[in-house]
Formats: sequence, C-alpha cells, structure tokens
Amino acid sequence: MTGGRCEACGAELSRLAIEPICPTCHASARHAPPAMPARPLTPAVWLWSAPEAATALRSRDLATILRLYRRLNQLSQERLATLLDYDKTYVSMIETGRRTISDVATRRHIARVLGLPMHVLGVTDNDDADFAAMIQFGDSTIRLAEIARQAGRAVDAVNELWPLVARLEARAAEGRAERDTLILLGQGRAALGVSLGTVLPEERLSAAARWTGKALAVAERLGDSTFLAHALRMHGNELRKADHIGAAVARLGRAVATSDDQEGRGTAFALLARAAGEQGNPDLFDRAISGYRDLLDSGNARGMLFNPFTFREIQLRGLISTGRAAEAVRVMQTDQPNAVPVAPQWHIIERVTAGQVLLAARQRDGAADALRAALIASETHRLPHQIQRTIRAADDAGLAEISADGRAALQRLNDQLAPSRG
Repeated sequence: MTGGRCEACGAELSRLAIEPICPTCHASARHAPPAMPARPLTPAVWLWSAPEAATALRSRDLATILRLYRRLNQLSQERLATLLDYDKTYVSMIETGRRTISDVATRRHIARVLGLPMHVLGVTDNDDADFAAMIQFGDSTIRLAEIARQAGRAVDAVNELWPLVARLEARAAEGRAERDTLILLGQGRAALGVSLGTVLPEERLSAAARWTGKALAVAERLGDSTFLAHALRMHGNELRKADHIGAAVARLGRAVATSDDQEGRGTAFALLARAAGEQGNPDLFDRAISGYRDLLDSGNARGMLFNPFTFREIQLRGLISTGRAAEAVRVMQTDQPNAVPVAPQWHIIERVTAGQVLLAARQRDGAADALRAALIASETHRLPHQIQRTIRAADDAGLAEISADGRAALQRLNDQLAPSRG
C-alpha cells in the first residue's frame, strides 16, 4: 500500500509519508527539504550502543543496567544517586535486588535521566508501540528499497526510505534508541544516501555523501566490521561522485583493507579503481583493477558491482581517464564478456562510457548512437547525473545536437519536479 502520489512528479508516496511532495522532488529541485531532526544523536545513544550495553539492555534487569551505567561512566553509587535525585541507600538496594521498582512514573524518570529507551524498563505508550511495529518491518523496508534501486526505481527507493530514516533519526535524537535500532538507522542512512546518489543531479550529490557519511559515523561506533566495510564503500563512492576524490580514495582504500568477504572486497576494489581513474592516478588504478580482476576470476560471487559487465565498464572508463585511450579502444574491440548488466542504470552508465571510447577511436557515428541511447534511458529512469555525463561527452566531441537533446532532457526532468499549480 502507498500513501498516494507526489503532486510534483506523480511518483508513489510511502504509506508513512506526511507531505504531498515526495522526498526525491524535495532533494532534487528547489523546494525546501522535508523536515528532518536537526539535533545530533544524544550521548546516551552512543553509550547504549556498545555490545556489552546491548547485553545489559536485553536483560531488562534494572539492577544490571544501573551497575553497567555506573561502570561505563565511572560513577560511584553516590554520584548516580545524585543524578537520579535519590538517596544512595535507595540506589544500593535497587542494584542488589533488595528493592524492586514497579512504579511506572519512577521507571520513566530513570529512563529519561539515563537516556534509556523507555521500553527497556517496561514503560510503553502508543508512540512506543507504533515505533516497535515500524522497527519490526524496518529491515524489510530497507531490503525492498535496495531491490527497487537495483531494478532502476531509485525514486521509489528514496520515497520509501525517507520516512523510515526520519523516524529513526528523531527517536535517536531523543535518546530513545538501543543497539538494534542504531544498526537499522545506520543501514537506513547508507541506503538513503546511495539512492539519493542515483537520482540527484551532480550539483546536489553532496547531499547523498552527507547521508552515507552519517551512516559511517554509526558504523564507527558500533564495532561491526561487516557494516563498517559496507559504510566505507558506500561513503567513498558518494564522495567520488560529489568530486571529493582524495577523500574518496582514502575511504575506499580503507574499505579494501576492512572488507573480509570476497564480494565486499571485490566491490571495494571496483570502487577504488573508479576513484583512482577519476583522480588520474594510473598506478593506483592498475593495482585496484588488478585486485578486482583476481577476485572476480577466483570465485562465483556476483553483485551489482562485482561482475564481468561492471568490470569492463570500470576498466574502460579508467583507461580513458588515465590517458590510455588507445588501450581502452583495444579492450572494447577484443574483450566481450558473456555478461549482462545487473541493474538497468549500469547499461546506461556503460553506454556513456562506450560513447567516450568510440569517440577516442574516431567512430563518431557509433559514439553518437551510444550517447543517444544513454540519454533516452537516463530520462526514462530519471538519472540526471548520467544525462550530465552524456552532455559533457557530447560537448567535448562537438556533437552539438546530442548536447542540445541532453539539455532539453534535463529541463524536462526539472519541469517534472515543479509542483503543480492547479
């Protein structure tokens, strides 16, 4: 079920949406962004995100929680009693199990002072129940959004992720989040950033990098190496797209070292090769593409960025970017992998790259055909960044008609994002 359609572009809105214009239109055009919590996550959230804290919270035992809180903050019973406005003896009795707290008001007070999620102490209200239901389906929302993005429906992915992430952000800013909620928040931030990075024009790509950066901040705190590697890969790639190449290379180099599975490491090499090519660093590009090839040849793992089709596109673009156009032409003429793109947008990305290689080979007609195909598909899938790539390639080659078609396509996308006046 959905919440209707966007007044600007007609895209389906999430059932959780509270505004008539979809988040993608807000992010892409000139509207004010949807309301998102501006407050940073409270220190208590980070305190309760530690693995040992998660164990204590899962116990739902107030005595265990109080003892851990004191130990993590290096507090005496007397100091904790002062924070809670209780007598030291009262705190001691709770910690030793000689006093059981059943009063709801007292439990709410303790939870508020210590930054505990209310439900940990058995205190719930309607909002807590609604949030718990949303959390139950949060993983599925993120997975389905990723499937939508990979299927070429990144707008739908953004529109589903935005309200989920907004609720998670607000909850954490209030200090009402535990480790599992923070993991979901980090995953949601990363997925939202990557989806925004697919649909935003180049001049707005820094917004996507900010979201993946926020995901990385969570990953650094949680101590989950698998999620940390994922966040490094995603943030590094969005930094690259936002033209922060040096920072991108640093994050992606760390991602290669951190990723401990074949597909993850292969994906990190793929993204590092892309960034090194755009940096104009042939040595780093060659090392990264070699690592990518070795991993690809050594097993059957496959993914959106870890497959023969994507390898060839990244190799071709990197060779062009590092001044080796003749080698790129040879690769394109001789290397025809028996593979298809994992996602529709990768066919579009490959068509722009193919146009650039064909231009280097002085095959203008073939290049023009490839760039025209990229333009049509980019507009259909609402990918302004790829239209902008196509325009640059056409401008560099003096293909004025294709440049004009690209600018007209961009204008149509912008017009689509304008709110209706009726």
